[in-house]
Amino acid sequence: MVAVLLVFGASKLSKAMGDLAKGVKSFKAVLRDNGEGEGSAPSSAVIPLPAHASMPKDGAA
Repeated sequence: MVAVLLVFGASKLSKAMGDLAKGVKSFKAVLRDNGEGEGSAPSSAVIPLPAHASMPKDGAA
């Protein structure tokens, strides 16, 4: 960390961390907004499969 600070300087490192934080916030906002909308289910919803939808044990489809 000290080497990065010496190479890039405190101001560039601070600006880079700020840009990274803005990117993470933007990414989280897109993920949050993506689940809301025209009848779409939230990404955390789990839809169980019916019992008859299991794969055969010999691997044949």
